[in-house]
Amino acid sequence: MLNEVGIASFEELLESIPEKLRYQGKLPLDDAKAEWDHKQDVQRISSADGNNQSFVSFLGAGSYDHFIPHIVDVMIGRSEFYTAYTPYQAEVSQGTLQVMYEYQSMICELTGMDLANSSMYDGASAMAEACLLAVRHTRRNRILIARSVNPVYVDVSTTYASQQGIEFDFIDLKQGVVDLESLASKLDESVAAVVIQNPNFYGDLEDLKAIKAALPDQKTQLIAVVNPISLNVLEAPGKLGADIAVGEGQSLGNHMSFGGPYLGFMAVKEPLIRKVPGRIAGESVDVHGNRAFVMVLRTREQDIRRERATSNICTNQGLNALAACVYMATLGRNGLRRVAELCTQKAHYLAEAIARIDGYSIVNTNFFNEFIIEVPGSAKALVESGLAAGFFVGVELGQFETESKNKLLVAVTEKRSKSDLDAFVAFLKENAK
Repeated sequence: MLNEVGIASFEELLESIPEKLRYQGKLPLDDAKAEWDHKQDVQRISSADGNNQSFVSFLGAGSYDHFIPHIVDVMIGRSEFYTAYTPYQAEVSQGTLQVMYEYQSMICELTGMDLANSSMYDGASAMAEACLLAVRHTRRNRILIARSVNPVYVDVSTTYASQQGIEFDFIDLKQGVVDLESLASKLDESVAAVVIQNPNFYGDLEDLKAIKAALPDQKTQLIAVVNPISLNVLEAPGKLGADIAVGEGQSLGNHMSFGGPYLGFMAVKEPLIRKVPGRIAGESVDVHGNRAFVMVLRTREQDIRRERATSNICTNQGLNALAACVYMATLGRNGLRRVAELCTQKAHYLAEAIARIDGYSIVNTNFFNEFIIEVPGSAKALVESGLAAGFFVGVELGQFETESKNKLLVAVTEKRSKSDLDAFVAFLKENAK
């Protein structure tokens, strides 16, 4: 190789770098090993991580341990999908465009909206982009956010908007859900949107229909942050008056993966179609009359004049959206509904069992698959004890609210067996002191 490039040594490759900037001596690396030895080292290191195969997981707050059919990983591992990137010459990428189109169609059906884009980075960025969309559409600068919205999503949204002159105000809660009186007191003609999460961050179910009715100014946009699995048993936000529906798509066939990569979905009503960020694929016919797919809209900075761009998002998380598409197609309408039903039934079974343990109490009763437990003592200590016993016991709420150090947010999915739930109850009894 050195001969081919016309030099005598590797050091000659570095001559353009001043010697004082170069590392002197040899790196403190171990002696070379065989591939098998390296593989064992990597497996030893990776096995030190807890995961949802070695632990029983009750984690939630936006990332859930759902069963993923094997076909999902098989499909997204095919080279034509796995190695594909953004289709800059879109119409020659018919497979990619079809996936985008099918994914959009399924998201629209779930949310009851008129159009969906081809995914955002994650649920947090989708909510942030929805806020920016509402500001652009209404030409107003205030966003009202319920205090029951995921605090991480709120942090991302306020960061996005920090240099754009957008003001955020927060709607108080009453018994865990939006206080309509607090909402009414903050509404005026400067409000671009009201952001509601349903089920909310604490697991409670919000009344989107009543909240929409409380907006006297129809120009004010209602942004619904939703769990897509819950939409198989709850009414679609589009039918309850939401103008924009966003959320995290991880639960649709994507592994938890220690926090990412995930995908955010966004769906809107017709008046907002041309203002949606990201990409939109559509169906047409080619010159021979055959079904064909096209890139209908692409309003990011890389594709149009910067001042007209709706977003600087430069990828559509295509592989994650494909996983969601394959997952929804595999389970079908009945399968998705069954997953949602099992999540609800098992969560309520667990909540009722925990409520009977001395020292523990359940904060909310009107929930989908996530609820809050008040524990005796420190929730953080219980999390540590759970790790030793083989449980991810939930999300400690004290990291978000100092007054909630004795509260855990617990999520239950269809994967949790009755023996898992009963073992968890037994663990909590043992740690009730």
